[in-house]
Amino acid sequence: MSTSSLSWDQAVLQPPACDAWKEHMEGAAYHLASCIVLLGYMGGSGIFGSLYIFGLLAPGYFCYALWGWLSACGLHILVWNALLVLTCVLQLAHLAYRLRRDTVPEEFELLYKAMYLPLQVPLEVYREIVKCCEEQVQSLGRDQNYAVEGKTPIDRLSLLLSGRVRVSQDGQFLHYIFPYQFLDSPEWESLRPSEEGTFQVTLTAETDCSYITWPRRRLYLLLRKDRYIARLFSSHLGYDISEKLYSLNEKLFAKFGLRFDIRLPSLYHVLGPASSEGELEEAEELPCSPQPDHGLDGASEPPPQPPPPPPAASRPRSSRPESDLLGEDSTSLVLEDFAELPGSFMDYVSEGEYMK
Repeated sequence: MSTSSLSWDQAVLQPPACDAWKEHMEGAAYHLASCIVLLGYMGGSGIFGSLYIFGLLAPGYFCYALWGWLSACGLHILVWNALLVLTCVLQLAHLAYRLRRDTVPEEFELLYKAMYLPLQVPLEVYREIVKCCEEQVQSLGRDQNYAVEGKTPIDRLSLLLSGRVRVSQDGQFLHYIFPYQFLDSPEWESLRPSEEGTFQVTLTAETDCSYITWPRRRLYLLLRKDRYIARLFSSHLGYDISEKLYSLNEKLFAKFGLRFDIRLPSLYHVLGPASSEGELEEAEELPCSPQPDHGLDGASEPPPQPPPPPPAASRPRSSRPESDLLGEDSTSLVLEDFAELPGSFMDYVSEGEYMK
């Protein structure tokens, strides 16, 4: 034990000095290997940084193996560097496989950046979504129908990638569908997984379009298996349907040049069921019940409830002067404002005919 400790102390404190330095250089292979290894260790992080590092370490260790075989004549130098070269080659093959597996077509990469990256959806989850549609991009020529009302079955869910699609019903234009919007989100939400149905509108491509589509059964299985993907599709579909509903608001205009919001109470009275007026008329026709006479037995009986106050009589709305102020309160506009507009809701018998 003491002998080993003394030898260790002598090796550290009094290292042996070189008797003589070699006069000749080690050779070009050794110096080239050192330079390549130095460049290899300058790589960064990530999969591309790893490709850079191991892509340079492999030839660097190969040059070391050549130097050990040709110049140093050391079998151990040759074997160790050959093993290091093999390890780097295997690591490069693994990285190339990962890179190929993680690569998606350009259309799907743009879709990820537009819809899923802002929500910080992991790439693994996005690959499951893309895998469900088989990574295939469908095309739709100009003036070609994606769906025909009353004929095309609802058996898929599609997302428009490029182009523009016109939605119509009975030949009347409803709204447009633009890139990164679902083609048939209302139809998808209108049916349960066990139900079947057909399109109630016609979807026609106005330009050359491309889209991806998920088969209905396969997508339902994916949504049932992964709750995160189910919530993701639910949020996207809800937002898409609301956008389509508000796009119908483009048809509603006031005589002052204001575009109405369909959430306003004034539009609710116009588009809602016209049952309030009938209720008021029935309330006016009801006779008031006579009040009972208060006798001696009135103390034992509960006091009668007072009759409900009569509804306020509807009075004609006074005419309002024309106003050029764009900041006028839109909630003050009621039914009479639409009656004076040509092609307004008052000219139609139902909301469905107006939206046509």
